[in-house]
Amino acid sequence: MQDSLAGLRAEHASLQEQLSDSAVHSNPALSKKLNRRYAELSTILDADAQAKLIEQDLAAAKELATEDASFAEELPKLEEQLEAAQERLMRLLIPRDPDDGRDAILEIKAGEGGAESALFAGDLLRMYLHYAASKGWKAEVLDKTESDLGGIKDCQVAIKSSSTDPSQGVWAHLKYEGGVHRVQRVPVTETQGRIHTSAAGVLVFPEVDEPEEVEISQNEIRVDVFRSSGPGGQSVNTTDSAVRITHLETGIVVSMQNEKSQLQNREAAMRVLRARLLAFKQEAIDAEQSAARRSQVRTVDRSERIRTYNFPENRIADHRTGYKAYNLDQVMDGALDPIVESAIKMDEEARLAALGNTESAN
Repeated sequence: MQDSLAGLRAEHASLQEQLSDSAVHSNPALSKKLNRRYAELSTILDADAQAKLIEQDLAAAKELATEDASFAEELPKLEEQLEAAQERLMRLLIPRDPDDGRDAILEIKAGEGGAESALFAGDLLRMYLHYAASKGWKAEVLDKTESDLGGIKDCQVAIKSSSTDPSQGVWAHLKYEGGVHRVQRVPVTETQGRIHTSAAGVLVFPEVDEPEEVEISQNEIRVDVFRSSGPGGQSVNTTDSAVRITHLETGIVVSMQNEKSQLQNREAAMRVLRARLLAFKQEAIDAEQSAARRSQVRTVDRSERIRTYNFPENRIADHRTGYKAYNLDQVMDGALDPIVESAIKMDEEARLAALGNTESAN
């Protein structure tokens, strides 16, 4: 471990020197990348310093305890603190997802269940907007197609954080949200009080920091324009302001109609397309790498049912981590932290076990 920490200290010093160079700050993408890594290393080195300080206090208390029994009373508490500090340091040393510090694009789509699914998709959107607000993040609805009853058929939201600490990044928390979210409740359209089950899909992509990071040439895409439409199919405006962009190689399609300007819709569509292409490339890399280097909780299979929202029982259950609680009303108001933390903890434990297996094999 100390060899690893020595290397991180050297990297930390190098980054500090680079960040003092004014030329770095003239390159926003590079500056953001270096600041993220610097913040990550600072957290690790601070945790190491804290563990060493407690270790010194423990050694001193053990020595003084031979002369004064009162110091012996402090030993159990210091030993407990040292164990916690060392465990925290060990978790921080687990190789982190390089995209953790990125912002994210969140997409929500109505699925099985018709009108009820669209209403639930709208509830999920409000839940994530409240969660983002509770974290101090900025959320921007890029596009939203509403249903007749006030739900949403699909939407795209960009969520940003001002923190440079990767552990506090938007992607670090929301990457576990991708998958099928199932709801069990009595729909507003149900006249006989029967509980129905429906679902909505959530997709999450790390956002590209700068357009140059994922370059897209004009001959790689097809751009179609059309008139925006709203619930019931009525015309929202009389100009061809809506934009549909198709990436020819991958077949990825992004449509935007939220703005009245065709240029604004095109820019928003390109923003989402870049995020999807970045995720597409990363998934291809992940497929070639060992399981130890991939998230053990975040699934590439976007059809996987990850969570059930049971309204009659006020119950929320995550099927990957086993988390269960009876505070669904609070969760729908944005209290997602315990659920997200359960996913982060499970992922860390799996990575830590895989890391230990790798070291044993070597």
